[in-house]
Amino acid sequence: MSYAYLFKFIIIGDTGVGKSCLQLQFTDNRFQPVHDVTIGVEFGTRMITIDSKPIKLQIGDTAGQEMFRSITRSYYRGAAGALLVYDITRRETFDHLATWLEDARQHASSSMIIMLIGNKSDLSKKRVVSTEEGEKFAKENGLIFMEVSAKSAENVEEAFIKTAGTIYRKMKHGEFDKLNETQGIKIGYGEPLVGRVHKLPSVFGGSCCT
Repeated sequence: MSYAYLFKFIIIGDTGVGKSCLQLQFTDNRFQPVHDVTIGVEFGTRMITIDSKPIKLQIGDTAGQEMFRSITRSYYRGAAGALLVYDITRRETFDHLATWLEDARQHASSSMIIMLIGNKSDLSKKRVVSTEEGEKFAKENGLIFMEVSAKSAENVEEAFIKTAGTIYRKMKHGEFDKLNETQGIKIGYGEPLVGRVHKLPSVFGGSCCT
């Protein structure tokens, strides 16, 4: 299907936080409780519409294990957006966020938009990381923040759409060089997409798998 722009995303974070499940829920509208460990990077795509423009999101789901970190790093540079994911029921995945963020900012374009995702909000009774802690980390590091559930699909679509909307608006204001594909944006030549139109907010402020 044709598109006006292609935005490249990357999903990063520790193994087991639900990166593959988030991608699958967004691209295929389904939850897969048992998923093979991601090796390297696996890609999925989905079309959305912003300001009547058809936008294709190409999403790279990355491996969380240290042995694959060098492969993951090679995909940072070509991404316009990143979802940095932790598991609200596992404190160590939150504690490792600073390392992931440092890695992303060292290897990615300075213009890349990063959304902090607290996954598994459906397991609130097992929560060990508070919403306030996530909000504080995001605010201190200039990130967008949202808690989601890849299992129930709560806020999954909103997270991707909000990140894409931020990229689109910054692109329109010249903060992304859309002629430079290393910044994660590619210009297409598509006709307007007929389908759901996602209205952007005025202010951008379950067990799962890897």
